Amino acid sequence: MTDTGTDTDVSTVTRRLRNGTRAWHEALESTGFATAMLDGTLPLDRYVGQLAAYRLVLETLETELTGAGCPSVASVWSPDLVKLPLLERDLRHFATLGTAPEPGPAAQEFAEEIRRTAATEPRELLGFLYVLEGSTLGAMFLCRYVTEAYRLTDGNGASYYGSGDRARWTAFTERLDRALGEPAVQERVLAAAERAYRHIALISGELSVGLDSPAPV
Repeated sequence: MTDTGTDTDVSTVTRRLRNGTRAWHEALESTGFATAMLDGTLPLDRYVGQLAAYRLVLETLETELTGAGCPSVASVWSPDLVKLPLLERDLRHFATLGTAPEPGPAAQEFAEEIRRTAATEPRELLGFLYVLEGSTLGAMFLCRYVTEAYRLTDGNGASYYGSGDRARWTAFTERLDRALGEPAVQERVLAAAERAYRHIALISGELSVGLDSPAPV
């Protein structure tokens, strides 16, 4: 992931998020799931399983962000960040081919935490959003591995992985920095981002069972 901070500006929330979650980001790149994807050996049901897990997570997060009565959330959340239709398109494609896994317990747990967070401190939802929106930048790099491994054409099955956009990311992080200037709030959002990474690690762990490398916990 990336942000729009400078080397001399250490107070922006995006810089704090980037620095505070770097270890998680690097650890996820070494999971069995990620390694197999780069090798072109990831079973199709694992790839589609991730899409199914993310569909549940993003459906929950996008619903809560849209309904949050919080000025900070409203100033950051934007319709161009919506990813649910892309995941649903991909899942429909694979369902017609006979692959339609259900999301596992880790995705259910993440969705439950999103709902709890929305009810108690909706600004922390922006930490979850930072992680999930940032992951689409990494997916841009991985998209070619996916399309080659599963012989996907015309964007079918890779709509979500092909959705990253650096201009959109820059606009998002600029809004985030404007909305979250208080250090105490930044700490809470950073803690939420770390929780999001832990949940994603657990999802990756489920999808890495039987593959080479264990997922971080």
